[in-house]
Amino acid sequence: MAHDTTLSPFVPAKHPEVPAIKGVRFAAVEAGIKYKGRTDLMLAVLEPGSVAGGVLTKSRTCSAAVNWCRDKLKSGQARAVVVNAGNANAFTGRKGDEAVQLTAEAAAKAVGCKTDEVYLASTGVIGEPMDAGAFAHRIQEMAGTASQTAWFDAASAIMTTDTFPKLATTSCKIGSETVTIGGFAKGSGMIAPDMATMLSFIFTDANITQPLLQELTFEIADKTFNCITVDSDTSTSDTVLVFATGKFGGAQISEKDSPEAMAFHDALHEVMLDLAQQVVKDGEGLTKFVTVNVTGAASDAAAKSIALAMGNSPLLKTAIAGEDANWGRVVMAVGKSGEEANRDRLKIQFGPHVLAKEGQRAPDYSEDAAAAYMKNSEIEVSVDVGIGDGKATIWTCDLTHGYITINADYRS
Repeated sequence: MAHDTTLSPFVPAKHPEVPAIKGVRFAAVEAGIKYKGRTDLMLAVLEPGSVAGGVLTKSRTCSAAVNWCRDKLKSGQARAVVVNAGNANAFTGRKGDEAVQLTAEAAAKAVGCKTDEVYLASTGVIGEPMDAGAFAHRIQEMAGTASQTAWFDAASAIMTTDTFPKLATTSCKIGSETVTIGGFAKGSGMIAPDMATMLSFIFTDANITQPLLQELTFEIADKTFNCITVDSDTSTSDTVLVFATGKFGGAQISEKDSPEAMAFHDALHEVMLDLAQQVVKDGEGLTKFVTVNVTGAASDAAAKSIALAMGNSPLLKTAIAGEDANWGRVVMAVGKSGEEANRDRLKIQFGPHVLAKEGQRAPDYSEDAAAAYMKNSEIEVSVDVGIGDGKATIWTCDLTHGYITINADYRS
């Protein structure tokens, strides 16, 4: 059976135009790894001197490509990125390691660098051996045709059950110069990143030291990609890599507390949050994009734990899909989180509507008003648990029959 190809209701009317970034080029081809009639292999070529920062899945059954990237990030030098869709190259034993080595060697030869400067990612079916020899020879050709403007092609080539390519860009001033940041991501199901199947690749012409780039990538991922969930399942392949070519022409950013580093931090956060939210907005089978806010927790970590308990609750997610303002599902999710909460001070809101406060149904609660609010495509659920000052926000989506259809047929 074919996958449900229903488009997400959040498919953008127009994709952002990501400008060329000095020092990086892209190419994409149809390599026949799994799909027919679409591209499924992407190459990014980086100029010498480029550096990488990254966060990778904590899954104990991670893919061969994740293990490869984890090792290469120790030095963080970067000249090429190769990503394939259709096969995750995970749970493939030695054959998976051999496929990674062969791909890296082909990329290193095509670009003219060491294999230690090549980064890899794979997404698709888990457990199927990947024949890298069937497509590695295409990388030489791709290196020759790579273009600074092929952002959309690159983003499209890495999709699996995604219904639209996800791109984002921004810029910031570093001294008198303008730094540009652009990136793309894929992800639709198996989304509950713990890093840090979700992949994101971000590029900038900023001149920044590798240790600082790594530090900022780790910190920002925790507030963006680690704050989204579609279905509570962490992929074997989660990879977020940020590459800096250093070609914008200004002084190097090396001190975290400097105005230059703070400006770059804010711009990178903007792009990473945009991409993370786009992943949720393409959640398999979704009809609603949901923001969950938790305040009054014992700590920020406790608030995040409560928020994720809500965002991962099938009962709450299906209630939202059914446009039911069932605040009892919220009470349940808060309670099951294991974090401290004061039952008699609990306050629950759906959008501007207070459903419960001081531990019970709000006296002026209007079922009709709440029901009308639940018809919106974007829903906000807010809870104050009445303990302390901890707060957190996560982003999720509803759970529909469409999710079951897509995943029941995934390997067919």
